[in-house]
Amino acid sequence: HVPPSAASPPDSPSLYLFAGLTCTEQNFITKASFHQAASEHGLIIVAPDTSPRGCNIDGEEESWDFGTGAGFYVNATEDPWKTNYRMYSYVVEELPQLINGNFPSDPDRISVFGHSMGGHGALICALKNPGKYKTVSAFAPICNPVQCPWGQKAFSGYLGSDTNKWEAYDATHLVKTYSGSQLDILIDQGKDDQFLSAGQLLPDNFIAACTERKIPVVFRLQEGYDHSYFFITTFINDHIKHHAKYLNA
Repeated sequence: HVPPSAASPPDSPSLYLFAGLTCTEQNFITKASFHQAASEHGLIIVAPDTSPRGCNIDGEEESWDFGTGAGFYVNATEDPWKTNYRMYSYVVEELPQLINGNFPSDPDRISVFGHSMGGHGALICALKNPGKYKTVSAFAPICNPVQCPWGQKAFSGYLGSDTNKWEAYDATHLVKTYSGSQLDILIDQGKDDQFLSAGQLLPDNFIAACTERKIPVVFRLQEGYDHSYFFITTFINDHIKHHAKYLNA
């Protein structure tokens, strides 16, 4: 999405959306109703497909939460995943270069948000690259993957059995040593999210770590909402406004 204002200089700020498990770029583009708010605030929205597909790796299609559609925003170190499953480098380095080379985007004004696995991706990218992103937000993020079944399955497969390596991609661990520029974090979480009650998301652990480090985080538990795009559509304008405040400052 390129806003009407991008037709004239200066270059526009861009907001990157990282998708959740199984999602392609189409989920957010077709379901999130973000266009009006993004145009009003003059934001370019970049909604890539952020998981590897069709790598012809044995076992990549066996489950929905590992392999195809489940890159988890890590650079895999284990065979047979390490050649293709380098989604961290892709979203942090390769993709912004492509976007800045082909669209009227200001490389110094970028921001990031995501849903579920993508919320995890947004949080770790912001925490691992102080100053790169103006701010970060997330819908129902996987906050502490080393402690949840999804994360343990993915990380052991992509990163091996050394759990110290896992912590480099865990927002709750990263926040404990974060010492970069001020980050203002917004998280929305549906109270009736089946994955929250199943212990996959663990936002409380992340909030506790932020509080301890005095890192500002607004955490909103939204009554009556689940993990779906109805939840995202309802609160997307708040998130775009949150990012615009910092991107247009």
